[in-house]
Amino acid sequence: MMHCPELELIENFYDAVSSKSLLEHFLQAHDWPDNRYAFAGRQFVLPRLQTWHADAGVRYSYSNNLLHTRPWTEPLLQIRADVEQRLDCRFNSVLVNYYRNGDDFVGWHADDEPELADSPAIASLSFGAARPLLFRHKISGETGGLVLPRGSLLLMKPAFQSHWLHSVPRDGRITGQRINLTFRRVGRPTA
Repeated sequence: MMHCPELELIENFYDAVSSKSLLEHFLQAHDWPDNRYAFAGRQFVLPRLQTWHADAGVRYSYSNNLLHTRPWTEPLLQIRADVEQRLDCRFNSVLVNYYRNGDDFVGWHADDEPELADSPAIASLSFGAARPLLFRHKISGETGGLVLPRGSLLLMKPAFQSHWLHSVPRDGRITGQRINLTFRRVGRPTA
């Protein structure tokens, strides 16, 4: 698979002990909502569990699904501070995803919603089972991928969302649980 210069993988951002502790926190102490939602009178099931945390006044939606904003928790605030210090970026929100096993996934997409700046930098932090991130160029169709191991931090540089689609595919061979935090800066907050 090809390499993408608009991605930077930092392995062992958190060591094995810290990664395991944070995974256990999110599995045991994080309040996960139901993964069913309604849109345009139809019911949908999200193929993973997720929560959205943001600074006051920040709202975000994707695929016309407005996310319910929760306040930051102490662990999320500390993780955000660690990520911001390492990357020298500022984030005002995080999407916390829980992949219960390899049957949970996220399909092909770009994080290019109107609420985000034109070229957002997104930091993706993984705990638990390693999962592949696949990417596909929007014009040329070139494909690539990389594995996101536990404790790794992936920086999606600003141009990545403009040029590439990405996904975490379904893989029934994966039995382990994974928590993924995607930090972003919503550029057009609304009340």
